[in-house]
Amino acid sequence: MSGAPSSDSMMPSAATSNGAEEEKKEDAVPVSAVAMKLLDMRLKPSSAILASCIGEYTKEKAQEVVLAKSSGVLELHEIHAAEDGSVSLKLIQRLETHSILRGLVNVRLTGEKRDLVAVTCDAGSLSIVDFTQTAKTNVVIFGKTGCRRSTPGQYLCADPKGRAVMVSAVEKRKLVYVLNHATGKTNIASPLEAHRARNITYDTCGVDNGYENPVFACIEIQYPEEDADTPNENKQLAYYELDLGLNHVSRKWATNVHPTACCVASLPGGQDGPGGVIIGMEDGISYHHPDLKNKVMICGIPRRALDSKSRGILVTKLTVHRQKKSKFFCLAQSEVGDVYKLSVDVSEDKVVTGMQLALLDTLPAANALNISKKGMLFVASEFGEHGLYQFERIELPDAPTNASSQITATNIADWNTKMAVASAKTFVPTTLKNLRKVYTLDSPTPTTGVLVGELAGNEVSPQIYTLAGKGPTASLRILRHGASVTELAVSELPGIPGGIFTIAHDETDENVGLSKYIVVSFADATLVLSVGDTVEEVGQESRFKTDAPTLACSTLKGNGGLCQIYPDGLRQIKAGQLRNWECPGLKRVESASSNVCQALLALAGGEVIYFELDNLTGDLNEMVTRDMGADVCCLDVGTVPKGKSRSLFAAVGCRDQTVKIVSLEPGKFLTQKSSTALKSRPHSVKLQYPDNERGDIIVMIGLDDGSSLRATVDPVTGEIGSSPTRRFLGARPVSVSRIPLEGRSSMLLLSSRPWISRLDQASGKHIMAPLSYAPLDHGCVFSSQAVKEGVVATAGKTLRIISVDTGGMEGGDDEAFNTNKVPLRYTPRQMTLLSASSADPAQRKVVLAVVESDYNDLGQEAKDSMGFDATGGEAAKKNGDKKGDDDEMEVDSDDEDAAAKKEEESDEEPEDEEEKEARATPIRGPIPPEPGHWGSCIRLLDPSDSCRTLECIELNRNEAALCCTSVRFHTRGGESLLAVGTVTGMTMHPLKQTSSHVILYRVVNGDRLQLLHRTTIDDGPVMSLAHFQGRLLVGIGKNLRLYEMGKRQLLRKCELRGLPTFVKTLQTAGDRAYFGDMMRSIHMIRYEASVNRLVLIASDPSPRPIVSQELLDWNTVAAGDKFGNICILRLPRGADTATLDLTGQRALWDASRDSSTPKLEVLCQYYVGEIVTNMTRSSLVAGGADSLIYVTVTGRIGALVPFTSRDDVDFYTQLEGYLRVEAPRPTGRDPQGYRSYYAPVMHVVDGDLCSAFNALSHEKQTEIAEKLDRTVGEIMKKLEDTRNALL
Repeated sequence: MSGAPSSDSMMPSAATSNGAEEEKKEDAVPVSAVAMKLLDMRLKPSSAILASCIGEYTKEKAQEVVLAKSSGVLELHEIHAAEDGSVSLKLIQRLETHSILRGLVNVRLTGEKRDLVAVTCDAGSLSIVDFTQTAKTNVVIFGKTGCRRSTPGQYLCADPKGRAVMVSAVEKRKLVYVLNHATGKTNIASPLEAHRARNITYDTCGVDNGYENPVFACIEIQYPEEDADTPNENKQLAYYELDLGLNHVSRKWATNVHPTACCVASLPGGQDGPGGVIIGMEDGISYHHPDLKNKVMICGIPRRALDSKSRGILVTKLTVHRQKKSKFFCLAQSEVGDVYKLSVDVSEDKVVTGMQLALLDTLPAANALNISKKGMLFVASEFGEHGLYQFERIELPDAPTNASSQITATNIADWNTKMAVASAKTFVPTTLKNLRKVYTLDSPTPTTGVLVGELAGNEVSPQIYTLAGKGPTASLRILRHGASVTELAVSELPGIPGGIFTIAHDETDENVGLSKYIVVSFADATLVLSVGDTVEEVGQESRFKTDAPTLACSTLKGNGGLCQIYPDGLRQIKAGQLRNWECPGLKRVESASSNVCQALLALAGGEVIYFELDNLTGDLNEMVTRDMGADVCCLDVGTVPKGKSRSLFAAVGCRDQTVKIVSLEPGKFLTQKSSTALKSRPHSVKLQYPDNERGDIIVMIGLDDGSSLRATVDPVTGEIGSSPTRRFLGARPVSVSRIPLEGRSSMLLLSSRPWISRLDQASGKHIMAPLSYAPLDHGCVFSSQAVKEGVVATAGKTLRIISVDTGGMEGGDDEAFNTNKVPLRYTPRQMTLLSASSADPAQRKVVLAVVESDYNDLGQEAKDSMGFDATGGEAAKKNGDKKGDDDEMEVDSDDEDAAAKKEEESDEEPEDEEEKEARATPIRGPIPPEPGHWGSCIRLLDPSDSCRTLECIELNRNEAALCCTSVRFHTRGGESLLAVGTVTGMTMHPLKQTSSHVILYRVVNGDRLQLLHRTTIDDGPVMSLAHFQGRLLVGIGKNLRLYEMGKRQLLRKCELRGLPTFVKTLQTAGDRAYFGDMMRSIHMIRYEASVNRLVLIASDPSPRPIVSQELLDWNTVAAGDKFGNICILRLPRGADTATLDLTGQRALWDASRDSSTPKLEVLCQYYVGEIVTNMTRSSLVAGGADSLIYVTVTGRIGALVPFTSRDDVDFYTQLEGYLRVEAPRPTGRDPQGYRSYYAPVMHVVDGDLCSAFNALSHEKQTEIAEKLDRTVGEIMKKLEDTRNALL
């Protein structure tokens, strides 16, 4: 591109002109941008499940589920039944594969009592995974990397007897592997080919034929050759037989199936059943068996009463469950979520004589249905939450039921929707009648938007707002970093306390371990509360000294009674008698600590006195006094470890900014073992012994500057570790106390926010997470009959009893987030913040606007007119009494009394909220008879009031809202208006619409939307909107148009036409606009106000199909494409000035040449593995550095964190390089190749791979640490500090 011409009025000579032009060209040469280095960190893992299977993987008779996640993770969960009868899924193992998982199937080798898992992925390999304490894998490579249509791996099935597996490609290729078990290892034989040219495969399964040669069933179709005139062949069911004697695979048998057949499942065969397969198709299920000759048995599905009779319903999922005594049943699910039970009538000679299909219940559309041997159904949903359900009955005498009929295989294509509707029973979907949800696995899929900000108005850290779900499962989710808290009780106190303690029942009491007293210390008094059915104040009968503050108190073991320490001394209360110890002279106790047999007091001046319990007399005796050399501000005597008679160490924090570890061993009382210097004065200190005999002691120090310090203490020598971990918690001094969580020792840290520190057993690392609760002043452990693991705390003048939910703190490297959900009506598309005036003119209110729309759905008004109830309430009430008397599911359990009790409980009408929640299920609305129907609404929410809906405006006439933004027009005085882009009657194939509009709303009184006007838009659908210099910039198909506000409609000012495809994303800054094209990546434009035109200043030469973008600075844009890549693009220096044309003398053909447009430079690129649907630049900590926060369609929340020092870049780059070699590869996929899926990874470090360092063996960790010239502890600390800096 030539430089800009001179603006001088006089024309220079030719020589001067050429020289000046060359000089301008040199000045306009772009300068390479400075490289940016980023670290990809996973905050919340992907929750979408591609496939799942159920079996016994770690031990016999276990109920375990293996989940294949969309992020390339294999997770093993146990169906865990608690003592109180509740059922949950407990994570046992997580296996990172760094690959795209494609297939998953159970394999139980002959003679084995445990199951294995066969996995295929994009690595072109077959992996056999054995879930033991450390997952073992056996990998065999058979093809190229990538999800190619001709590379096997898309379909995977196993022989029911575990002798072989078949791996199939979408087209042509099939491989069969023989499996055998020898010397404790699974051996995979060489592959046997079963290829067929021009063959498309739809689904496969292993056929159960006893111990005869393994047979695999495939739904496939063979398309004609390119130059052939023959019509397409029919879709067929083919049997492929593996001859174990000849070691050969042949196509044994084939028969025609329905053209819509899409899924296949095998019935039990051999000695257990009739054999054969069932196939799911449109409007029915067909049964096929070679012995039926040319006959096919078809059973239509019951249909919803409100569904269109001209539209077929596809059966998408089949599963077969075996029961005792050769019994079995099948479950089938349709595309709208209705689940049917298929009963098969079998004669004495094991021949199928008929089938009945009865409605079971309505569940979310699933990727997998897994039935356990104990009557549990796991549903891996396509979108929304996954559920674990319990069968309450499986015999369905009153359910709508269809019977089967027989036709010839050659006429199976004649089966159509008209025939199915004529014979189908109808029903109205209701809440769950035969199933009961017992556990929910949260899944915010699909996630379409993210917003970060402190919008609640009364919290310290910002919240993450995400748009998630589809249709009836749609919701707005508010995520807060930390564990959720349940508030159990709140009561007022007479003053502001200075401390709180609990005293447990002694070992002679039947309530041993439970809290007996709550002791609240005030400035000049102590309040003692007894714990029972209620919490009541205790008078003088407690024998506590109530006219002085309490510094520490505890129960003494044996017959020692109770111990209370106050400023003037120590009191022992034993069998109603008092033993007092008074401070010598005028000294007073400043801090103290005690446990069941020891007490430690710190007097003014730095003197420390140690007391120990005499086991014979039960008296607490003074043992030794020692001067610590500095005033003591906090201390802790620790707890007595299991199997020990005393705590061997104590921690003492001094005002000279040191913490000392002293010995409590006999003969070495208060001898200093080690010390550590701090950067601030310690405020609180606690010792935490490991739950088992192995492991180091943890010392947790709370500092006055609002940070905490965690270090290890050697349990033998008492030496403090050299790599303590420091974390900033808040603006207030940190108070530390010990609490139990899930039976394990944990720490409660109180600052501006309460925090929890605990050891994760799965990963072996310490997890710190805040609590989503108000700031607390003091806290300690609380336990009662109703609350086994609770916390009693004070906040101001209130006493609070709370319990901590640790469900979100599992998973090791993943942060704990707790979620509040606001249900929505349709799939959320976009959200924006609006500043509105409230009822009080002096205050401005921030509201949140969300646009929702669903394709192939009806509006709310149409649904109401049809009588559709999305909750199933009316139908449930009508059919609630229809229950069978003899319909319990036959489960593999001998506990008949429990089953009878369960039946009695199930006969009760659901009344409480818990029961209603267990019976609730998402119900999709009636499907329109023809395409082009939409359901849509515009919702206004109040973020300061838990995102309460202020107003919801339903859009009718098949109008759908696709985008929205906040805009301030200069002509309206800068008032914030809501602009919404809509389309009417839009269809996807082909992509067209009846009309498009931009609607303007005004927010009235901060709680209501007022329509200003609608503007009809030509030239395409409105896909994006943005505020731009007091006007509205609109992306309309291939055009970018600028509008000013008029009285009756928007007024067109200027536009940029002829863009590549569709303007998908749009952002503005100053006089620039940045838009992402649906197929041609990012473009930058500038608005020239003097000539009123939009000028393209730069574009990306790579054809990226943009899904999301975020502006990082004036010249830098982050973009995510539909293939799962994130890239950072920057405008080269000087490129913008080269496009200036102040005189208008620039040639038209020069401006039109594509080569003349400056190209954006790629700073970073990285393959996430999931489609990044939205991103935002923000900080997750108040006052922290900004990061690029992104969300993916499968629910992952991640952050791209910029490095701030060269040392960090070198450390993480070297660590990633070593882990690319040393990290395990369960599927054989190279981590670097995975992250470079579409383009080589550039300047982004894989945080998931770096976090795998914690899971390596100690030998490998030591080897890598030596190469990095660091210790293992220093590397772990560096990884943790980086994550802590983000959160």
